[in-house]
Amino acid sequence: MTPQSKRERILAIDPGERRIGVAAADPRTGVAVPVTTVDAGPDAVEAVARVVEEQAATELVVGLALSMSGALGPQGERAQALAAALARRLDIPVHTWDERLSTAEARRRSPGGGKRRGKGDLDAAAAAIILQAFLDSRRASGSRAARR
Repeated sequence: MTPQSKRERILAIDPGERRIGVAAADPRTGVAVPVTTVDAGPDAVEAVARVVEEQAATELVVGLALSMSGALGPQGERAQALAAALARRLDIPVHTWDERLSTAEARRRSPGGGKRRGKGDLDAAAAAIILQAFLDSRRASGSRAARR
């Protein structure tokens, strides 16, 4: 393993109207964990960029809200715009990833159905679910390539 690969860190965000959940993972472990939330206000790009820099992230995944049919609605359009702004601001790859039902899944996994956790905790947990799906997909793609 090269020294560079030891420093890889992927972040994911779950953009919402008020808060943006943040999760992180080391690709070697393949485990995503909630990190924090940041304000989704007018300085959202800079707030996310600060976390990316603090975490020394090498990639960023932005949760893309799609309808159950897969169509892009207003929330998805805002997430795409955020992803584009982050791609311009950051010097790392920025990916979008389908986040359908990630918040519902975070609530389901949370003790007490999310009632005892703060909304920020759920936003960060939803970001971890998004990131875990991204990592699992990448790992599955890599394992298929390795079997060929």
